[in-house]
Amino acid sequence: MYLRRLILCLTPMLVLAGCSTSRGPQQPPRSESEVKAQIVRLLPANVADGKGWAQDIYTAFDTQKIYPSTENICAVLAVTEQESTFQVDPPVPNMGKIAQDEILRRAAKVYVPAVVVRTTLQLRSPTGKSYAERLSAARTEKDLSGIFDDFISMVPLGNSLFGGFNPVHTAGPMQVSIDFAQQHARGYPYTVDGTIRREVFTRRGGMYFGITHLLGYPVNYDQPLYRFADFNAGWYASRNAAFQAAVSRITGTELALDGDLIRYGSLLPGTTELAVRSLGAKLGMRNPSIRSQLEQGEQLDFEQTTLYTRVFALADAAAGKPLPRAILPGIVLKSPKITRNLTTAWFAKRVDERYQRCMKR
Repeated sequence: MYLRRLILCLTPMLVLAGCSTSRGPQQPPRSESEVKAQIVRLLPANVADGKGWAQDIYTAFDTQKIYPSTENICAVLAVTEQESTFQVDPPVPNMGKIAQDEILRRAAKVYVPAVVVRTTLQLRSPTGKSYAERLSAARTEKDLSGIFDDFISMVPLGNSLFGGFNPVHTAGPMQVSIDFAQQHARGYPYTVDGTIRREVFTRRGGMYFGITHLLGYPVNYDQPLYRFADFNAGWYASRNAAFQAAVSRITGTELALDGDLIRYGSLLPGTTELAVRSLGAKLGMRNPSIRSQLEQGEQLDFEQTTLYTRVFALADAAAGKPLPRAILPGIVLKSPKITRNLTTAWFAKRVDERYQRCMKR
């Protein structure tokens, strides 16, 4: 009886925090109507079109074979509420000024005078209004993305200034990265309306790719807080930050606990890699092996590598106790949209508060 009660207590936590988000042998199948009805019940009372939200969330779970447990549903709802309060295309304060400042900043990087940019923005866009007028009227990221798409393709110097680059990085009700969505578009269950970028601005696309980013990878976390941090900082950032903390303890090197184990896009070693290299003799590893195993930092299998195992063995011994295998990354959030001093830890804790309230409902 005690064992059965223990299993019943642990199962909900394991569904969200364990190695798989797919339905396992101990997880009973749930009907579509049951899941959608629960989502509607758990949505905040002021959310319009609850059935539509439930359908889009259910489709994302079903297509990706993610088990629709109460824990997983509440995790999705908590992130969505934090990111957009369930607005498909949430407005951004001062979006017009942010956009114009971004244009001038990018122009300055390629040595184009501000007067040339301002003159160019007075040209008429396909809507009949000037680009300057449209920028001033922009209220959401979708507005801004559409303006930049037109600007890049239609205006002289547009391609020279931006090279086909649209500065809107996140979109939709879960504010998921557009780059992430484009990289994970295989298996997308809907007919694409033009581009994946445009799909992310819809409710169905934003929820699909947001759920992929939140739950579409296996972890060994003991609480959902770390998934919430990863949603903000990148897959496995919480685990990798704990690894960096272990390296820092052994070497005495102060490291940014940001979850980046290597300098991505470069063969040159970053500070974390250099710190690990200094342990080469203690680890019994050479630099090429260290590098190749650090490159697995975006996968669950990194935890099975010789490097991971030996670093934590040394760190645990130095601390006299097992160190945590996941911590909140120490990242300060920077964006033209952010006007306060916010961090990944702040984001994760705010989402976790919403998650706990959802679970109580």
